[in-house]
Amino acid sequence: MMTIIRVAAVLLTGFFVGLTLEGVSRKIIARIQRRYGPPWYQNFIDVFKALSKNGITHGWIFDFGILMALGGVIATLAFVPLGDLVAFPGLDNLFIIVYLFAVGALGMAMGMVGSGNPNSSIGVARALTQMLGYEIPYMISVSAVMYYYKTASVSELMLSQQDSWTLLKMPLGGIVAFISLLGMLGKKPFDTPIAPAEIASGPMVELSAKYMGLLMLMHTFSIFVEIGLFVDIFLGISNYWTFLIKFTVIWILATLISSVLPRFRIEQVVKFYWKVPLGLAFLQALFVLLGWVF
Repeated sequence: MMTIIRVAAVLLTGFFVGLTLEGVSRKIIARIQRRYGPPWYQNFIDVFKALSKNGITHGWIFDFGILMALGGVIATLAFVPLGDLVAFPGLDNLFIIVYLFAVGALGMAMGMVGSGNPNSSIGVARALTQMLGYEIPYMISVSAVMYYYKTASVSELMLSQQDSWTLLKMPLGGIVAFISLLGMLGKKPFDTPIAPAEIASGPMVELSAKYMGLLMLMHTFSIFVEIGLFVDIFLGISNYWTFLIKFTVIWILATLISSVLPRFRIEQVVKFYWKVPLGLAFLQALFVLLGWVF
């Protein structure tokens, strides 16, 4: 029973806090662009309104892909510690989280390609190509952290930072992880898979009504997984409330950076990730192997 309550608490936190911060980020971007912007609760209105309508389906592959994407991300979030709120103590292993998160990404790709729209296929291809760019430096950076602390448990990684944050011990690895995080979130300059002016929002081009609502929920939960892992691994030990504060700071920082940068082309994304972040990741891993950690 306690496990069910903890899982529910994690998912409800992801839902309410995630949608709230997405609304706040829209407000921040609007003010930077000298607009008033929508109210902070607009995303709640959009999700509930979308889920209340019947959309156009493109077959069972399309439907199953969306459910697989949302289910994979929900399952992943359940294993991510939110500070001291851990739904599955002892099972919050990074390898499990990465494996489950891949299920959501594959479901998204399968469902959107099943729509038959060429813009959707182009968006999926760009997303998978971009993933190839940022995943390699990100995993090298995280692998260096796991090697240093001798554990793959996210909870133990947090507890190991009682004396100092990993971001301070391994600054290069933290910078690489944050740059990779921008790619995971699809923030500029790494919003190439969406690119509304080029490919009509890419994977989302054929989504409407309840399908769009489900995708919005998937996006919200994905944000919590990606930023939550960064906070847990690099920003020290946290309780539930300090975790949310750190999460908010990182989310707003990513929003501010995104609001003032132009978009990369897809080949520029991969070249950038395989030059600067990948080089810094290898350098940080070398420092860890040599014991040169602050």
